[in-house]
Amino acid sequence: MKKILLFAFLPLSLFAAGSGSGEYDILPRAVNFFIFVAILYYLLANPVKNFYKSRITSIASRLEDIQKKLLESRNKKLEAIKKFEDFKKEAANSILLAKKEAELLAEKVRNDTKNEILMLEKAHEEQKLSETRKMEKEVVSKVLSQLFSEYELAVQQKNIVDIMFKKVS
Repeated sequence: MKKILLFAFLPLSLFAAGSGSGEYDILPRAVNFFIFVAILYYLLANPVKNFYKSRITSIASRLEDIQKKLLESRNKKLEAIKKFEDFKKEAANSILLAKKEAELLAEKVRNDTKNEILMLEKAHEEQKLSETRKMEKEVVSKVLSQLFSEYELAVQQKNIVDIMFKKVS
């Protein structure tokens, strides 16, 4: 306010040093100027104060909104980081679980393969025995048919057994 009064008196002092006629109308001009400034102050002070107050409050409210958004974004960032860490742990656990499952599956395949090989070997042995019996029966049948065809005689049981042993061995 003091600066405004200083700047107000500066032009008045310049006009005061006039033409040198001796009549100075500085006092009425100064009074008019102060009345004019008072009217301006009366008319413009409240709107200017209200404008600045509203401007300050709008800036403050925007700043608060920005700070709230900043806090929300920080919280979201922390939550995202936490979720990311959880996902990393879950991924590591999933990888370990997948490796264990692969090992178990491989072990199961190995065991199944061994069991299948054993069953095939057993089936082969049984088939071999079956084929051996079948061949023995054929041999016995051929021997008997040859015996009976060559000798139309009645052969004793002991002779038949001896002949069979000779052919088989």
